Amino acid sequence: MIAFAALEDFVLLYPLYQLLFRDHGLSTTQISTLFVIWAATGFLLEVPSGAWADTYSRRTLLILGSLLSAVGYATWIVLPGYAGFAAGFVLWGAASALTSGSYEAFVYDELAARGEAEDFPTVLARARSAAFVANLAATALAAPVFAIGGYVLAGALSTLAGLTRAAVAYTLHESPSAPAESGSGSRRAFTEYGEMLRSGLTEVVRSRRLRWAVGLVALLGGFLAFDEYFGLLAGDLGVPTTLIPLLVATTVAAQAIGSALAGSAYKLPAATFTTLLIGAGLLIAVGALSGSPWGFALIALGYGVLQLVIVVAEARLQDAIEGPARATVTSTASFFSGVFAIAVYVGFAVGAVWLPLATLVAGLTVPVVLTAFVVPAAMPAVKIASAASKPESKS
Repeated sequence: MIAFAALEDFVLLYPLYQLLFRDHGLSTTQISTLFVIWAATGFLLEVPSGAWADTYSRRTLLILGSLLSAVGYATWIVLPGYAGFAAGFVLWGAASALTSGSYEAFVYDELAARGEAEDFPTVLARARSAAFVANLAATALAAPVFAIGGYVLAGALSTLAGLTRAAVAYTLHESPSAPAESGSGSRRAFTEYGEMLRSGLTEVVRSRRLRWAVGLVALLGGFLAFDEYFGLLAGDLGVPTTLIPLLVATTVAAQAIGSALAGSAYKLPAATFTTLLIGAGLLIAVGALSGSPWGFALIALGYGVLQLVIVVAEARLQDAIEGPARATVTSTASFFSGVFAIAVYVGFAVGAVWLPLATLVAGLTVPVVLTAFVVPAAMPAVKIASAASKPESKS
């Protein structure tokens, strides 16, 4: 489970793809429109894919998502132009939709099947931390790899990482009680899909606690749009392309630390996370407006704190889900996160016409700080589900 999560972020193109787009003649506005395409694809497929994961084999969806992301990275290298970049983002967005809700629901239910549901916050924190450590390793390797083989070599290794992730997903154990492929024909499968989709959405609508939790996770997830602009921000500061991955690596390292600490912070009072979010927003804003590469130290610290709060909110959301449509509810949060991310990307695309990138990054910290004040009401209280509450099989 943790190896699968780690390989998702072992992608050498991550700290380079914004620069790849710019080096092929795209403006900040055009790059932002690509991000809109990416986010739109993901959020349109999020909830349907979540319901699919609740009625089908989640492991199969993890394999398929990994393969789609690998093809997406390859497309950027084979077709290095706006159309090729857009196609790659469509594939990546579809891959993210297939795996986002599926992964957390898969892990939670597998732990519940073993009577270990109380370990979910710790396992999720370790998985997120492992992903950022892998991202950090890939980011550090990106600089020498780029120096040796440019974007082509970085793209080839990123594609290989996606294929390896698919192979790891194939080896994952899926308990007999987990959703499995229906053997009773397409009509029954479609009926079960509709029932599960309705079940998940109904639970979100009827439960006030769950609505608030979904909204909080959606907002916090949308703030991760920050990192799509860190490479460009470093470039605006005059940092050479070969060194930008190393500078961006500081933010990734901070996220890894924040994720690792989330398990220990899981039971802290919700008001504590209000203070942390306010601090995160201020640190990122000051770092972005510093006008110096050293400002990335503040950005990294703030980003690490933000990541800690995100992991805790995601773990508490899983504890708040009581019905069988766990992946559907999780994907609903990802859906609205995508909606917010699109708003951010559109804002950057339009704002870049008049404002410098540093100002836009700092401006995004305003909703971060505002969100902090709804945390006490939106973050569910600590509640560990028991194995007895595990949903029954739909197979």
